[in-house]
This record gives sequence, C-alpha cells and structure tokens, in this order.
Amino acid sequence: MGNFAANEGLSIFVILVWLGINVFLFVYFYLAFLIERYYYTRVILGHALSWARAPAACLNFNCMLILLPVCRNLLSFLRGSIQYCSRTAARQLDRNLTFHKLVAYMIAFHTAIHIIAHLFNFERFMDSQLMINSSYLPYVLSQMGNNDNRSYLNPIRTNETNPTIVMFTTIAGLTGVVITLALILIITSSMEVIRRSYFEVFWFTHHLFILFFIGLVLHGVGRIVRGQTLESVKVHNPDECHSQFETWGKNGTNCPEPVFAGNPPMTWKWVVGPMILYVCERLVRFYRSQQKVVITKVVMHPSKTLELQMKKKGFKMEVGQYVFIQCPSISQLEWHPFTLTSAPEEDHLSVHIRIVGDWTQALYTACGGDKTVVMDAWTLPKVAVDGPFGTASEDVFRYEVVMLVGAGIGVTPFASVLKSVWYKHVQENKNVFTKKIYFYWLCPETQAFEWFADLLQSLERQMMEKDISDFLSYNIYLTRWKDAEAAHFRVQYEAEDDPITGLKQKTLYGKPNWDNEFSAIATQHPGSKVGVFLCGPMALATALGKQCISHTESGTEFIFNKENF
Repeated sequence: MGNFAANEGLSIFVILVWLGINVFLFVYFYLAFLIERYYYTRVILGHALSWARAPAACLNFNCMLILLPVCRNLLSFLRGSIQYCSRTAARQLDRNLTFHKLVAYMIAFHTAIHIIAHLFNFERFMDSQLMINSSYLPYVLSQMGNNDNRSYLNPIRTNETNPTIVMFTTIAGLTGVVITLALILIITSSMEVIRRSYFEVFWFTHHLFILFFIGLVLHGVGRIVRGQTLESVKVHNPDECHSQFETWGKNGTNCPEPVFAGNPPMTWKWVVGPMILYVCERLVRFYRSQQKVVITKVVMHPSKTLELQMKKKGFKMEVGQYVFIQCPSISQLEWHPFTLTSAPEEDHLSVHIRIVGDWTQALYTACGGDKTVVMDAWTLPKVAVDGPFGTASEDVFRYEVVMLVGAGIGVTPFASVLKSVWYKHVQENKNVFTKKIYFYWLCPETQAFEWFADLLQSLERQMMEKDISDFLSYNIYLTRWKDAEAAHFRVQYEAEDDPITGLKQKTLYGKPNWDNEFSAIATQHPGSKVGVFLCGPMALATALGKQCISHTESGTEFIFNKENF
C-alpha cells in the first residue's frame, strides 16, 4: 500500500478532484435551471433544458483544461520549479498527455449529452410553434415577441421552418455543427493505430482545435437559452401566474406579460486565459524555431537509425530531455519529437532517429542515407529545433539507486544518462548522488545494438580502469533471433567478449524475469528509494508499474517513471 501511494497516490487524488469538480458543476448547473426564472422555458422544454446546460458547464471547465497539458514550455518551467520542493508533484507533470486524453474523453462525453438534449429542445421548440392552440401555454409562450421591440422566449420565430434549417441558419446551430465535426475528427485521428502509422493525419487534424475554440467562443452569442428577467420575476410570479396566461397584461390582472432575455455568453471567460497562454507558448516556439541550427555530423547506423549531431547557440540541456525537430524542405508545418542522446557535458546536441514513416524516410534521404558518397555540409538540409523540454529522466540523478529500462529505440534517453555518467567519472565529479545504476535494454534484433555498443564499451573500460565497475550493472536482452544467429551465438559464447555487443557482459536471450530482478534489487538495497525509469511500450510500462507497487522487501520503495511524448 505504501508503494502504491508513493507511485499513484497523488495522481489518483488529482483525478478525484477533477472528477469531483465535474460532478459539482453538473449538479449545480442542473439545479440552477430549475429555478422559477426558467419556469416558462421548462414549460416548453421540460428537463431537457437542465440536461443541456449542465454538460455545457462541464464542457467550459474541461475546455479550459485541455490546452494546459500541451503547453510544453509552461510544463518545463513548472517542472523545474516544483521538483525542488516535491519530486512526487513534479512526476505528475510527466503524465500530462494522459491527463490531456482524459480531459478529451470527458469533453466528448459531455458533448454527446449536450447534443442529445438540444436535439430534444429544438424538436420541442418547433412543436410549440406548430401546435396552433391559444389555450395551450407552450404555443402562447412561443407567440410572444412577434411584435416589434417585444421580448421572446422561443428562438424559433416561425412555424414555416424545421430543425435542420434552424441548425444551419443560427449561430448556435452552425457553430455547434463545426465544433462537433472538429471534435469527431480530432478524437478519431488520435487513435493509437492512426497516430503511429499516419502521424501526418494526426498532426493536421489535431490543429482543427483552432476551429473548435473559435466555434466554442461564438456558440453562445445567439443566446438561444432564454428565461425571465429578474425584474420580470418580481412582478410576474410564474407559480401564481402560469394558470392565468389568457389574461396576462390585461386591465385588472396582477400578472403582466413576462419579459424574457437570453443568457450572455460565458464560455470565453473560461477559456480566454488558457488560450492566451497557448498563444504565448506558440510565440516562444516560433521564436526558438527561427534560431540558427547547424548540422555538424550525420551518422548512418545499422537497422536504419540516423544520428544527427547539431549545434545551436545558447542551447542548454539536462539528461533525458527531448526536442522537436522541423525540416522545412520536407514540411513547413510538421514538428516531430526526439529524445536527446547527447550529454549536458558535450558541446553539441544529438538525436537518433529510427526510420519508420514518411517524414523520417524523407529526412533520411535528404541527409544522404541512401547514398554511398559523403555529402558536403552545405548540401545538408536546414532544420529547426524547439526545446529542450523536461521529461521523467531528468530526475535520474536524484535517486541513490536507479533502474533504467529501454526497449528498442527507447534506449535513447538513457544514452544521454549514461554519457553523462561517463563524463562525471572522467571529470571525477564527487557530487554524484547516485551510487548504483541497473541498466536493462530489450531489443528484438542484433543490428540495433551496434550504434549503442560503442558507448557501453567506453563505459565498461572506464569503470574497470577506475575500479568502479560495480557502479553500473547492465543487462542486454535479445528478445528475437534467427536459427542461424543462434548457432553462431552458441559457438562464440565462450569467447571473452560478447559476439553481439563486444562487451565483457554477455547478452541474455529472451525477456527478463522482472519479479526476480526487483526482488534482487530490493534485497541488495534495503530501505532505499529506487527510481525506475522506462522508455518503451505500454505493455512493458504496465508490467513494471505493477512490480513497483508489489515489491516492498526490506523496506525498499520503487518509484515508477515513464517517458511520454
């Protein structure tokens, strides 16, 4: 329970507070439209009025939140500020995309309720216009305001129309259609299969959020939700006067005609702050994208992995951070995130890019990946770099014991960490708080090891020379192999160096037994806080998350951290 609270306690508290605010807003605004001011509106619409307004309030709240988790510069600033006070609070910022998705699902949920309720409302507004009967109160209410300078209650002012026409000829209807279509496209294109396989589709449709917010702000301008004015309620009590509607406004009656007015638009008050923050965020990104970046070295690694080494004036980074890269010759609009594989101690920044899509393939070609001759520096494409931005890996050196787990190309943030470790020991930095690092790399193919093996070999030699080989314990796992490779591995297994990586430490085959690994580390470091850092697939994250919660041997506390882009 202690490990669960340490890993998930604050996250669950934040989610419960968020859900509680949603429930409060829904109930509060549902009841707010059951007061006497809206009595006559409910005569026409029934409780569908409250069912439309309550989710609208929740939509305002969640649309206020939806942009904040993607303000990367704001999050990096908050992370840098908070982590000095509370590492647990800073870790919540690493789950920004998870919260962004939760808020998006809540927006979709409340949008569905809002739309269904308003479909009933429009149908009832229409029916009250068509029911020509002067002794029928909804019809009488719908006819009010037909003369000049008179207030009205029913926004449908004629019986010679239908809900479809109203939907496309009113501000509320038209903006509602735009908002709904934009939301459907944004959510459907955000599915994992589309985002991974067709990133450009995801990228472009996500920018429909601009139309979404414009429509959202304008949606209430038409003021279709109307009720009695406060002054009218004082002289015309609906509870007493509703049964006397045939004599309203006549001499000798105590019930003058009710006066109605629309509610002023409120959405802009909720979203204007986050919208200004997001505009500032984009201006900062634009400014940084205009700063000159020079590609100093291009390396083509096996298994189609491209390494770019670059220089940018004034660029400062921490271990494990990431940047967004744009290549104008490929696309003026697309920015893609990549983890920095360079260390803060180096005079350049580097990224390793696996070629898996159209954009990365185009960059590979532009950098001469498909050519055998060396390209001149001036022929290399221009790139723009935005960042760096903070991630969970920034906290590596804040733990005394650390587990680093990378899967495939997910090893990239730990390249930065291990390089920094190497530099710290070369420079004999005595201020390193971390005393032990356990490194696990799971890879499905032998070629992928090659680009990272040089770094590991340098680290291995350095640790042996300084007699601190116990500082870094690394375990490399090959999860898939061919029969021919297996035969070669068996023959070479007795060799001094590993046949795959060239390291003294032998490559392991299959997948780690995480239960045994966590138990061994807990026993080895009783009473310690162990930082577990993962860059890999969700299935592995789930498995490691469960291990962090379940292992409490010797008072050891495992704190789980995962990279999110």
